[in-house]
Amino acid sequence: MIFVSPQLLLEYREAPLALHAGKKINDVQLRALLSGIAAFVSVAKVVYPEKRIDLCRDKEDNMLLECCMAAGADYLITGDKDLLSLGKLPFPLTIMTPRMFVNG
Repeated sequence: MIFVSPQLLLEYREAPLALHAGKKINDVQLRALLSGIAAFVSVAKVVYPEKRIDLCRDKEDNMLLECCMAAGADYLITGDKDLLSLGKLPFPLTIMTPRMFVNG
């Protein structure tokens, strides 16, 4: 199961638009990115984190941990080095790269 939070949904909306506004992606890439995000989100379950977490060096990454905790997620799949370098968490969660997840 894939989980998202309202804060993540906002990020999924704003990040592609910022990339496009900054000329980092073109119109075709923007449409493809938005289409991919829409497909991803259409199968996700929305959770509403009630507890704030302050564990990550990059404070903006804490919203991912909050979502995982609220969802009772087993895994967080990411390439983010700040998240991957976290030690023991106050709740059960395995953080791994996509390659690690696929290769088991």
